[in-house]
Amino acid sequence: MTQPNYAPPTDDGGIGAIGDILGFHIRLAHGAVYRHFMDTFEHLGLTQKQVSVLWLMDDHPGIAQAELARRLQMDRATVMAIVNRLQARDFLERGQSSEDRRRQTLTLRPAGKAALVEARKAIAEHEKWLKQRFNKREFKQLIGLLTRIHG
Repeated sequence: MTQPNYAPPTDDGGIGAIGDILGFHIRLAHGAVYRHFMDTFEHLGLTQKQVSVLWLMDDHPGIAQAELARRLQMDRATVMAIVNRLQARDFLERGQSSEDRRRQTLTLRPAGKAALVEARKAIAEHEKWLKQRFNKREFKQLIGLLTRIHG
């Protein structure tokens, strides 16, 4: 059986052996996705983490800060800072759980719901940009491969 004629590129773009390091390519991909996300969201003045918090709050009204931290795999202090910023913008309100007085619940306010509607539109635009780089099979495969890393 003959091997296909494949010649590696002679110009490695100046990165040398680091081009064989998977983590390097994951970092570059993350940077490209993050930059596009930030460009897409610039008019909203929201970060990825803030959008994630709003989204989870919408999906789970009355969710606790600790539960947000667990689901987003972030420390509680980071989630508290995000919640404080969103509360300062009148996007959410804190409350006390009727089941456990030590637990603080979070609920979206109308401004938060409106911001989330706009954020979802921006996410759809961002996801379209990202997904167009893959066919459906590649997309499913990529999700599976990435889940192996973070799952």
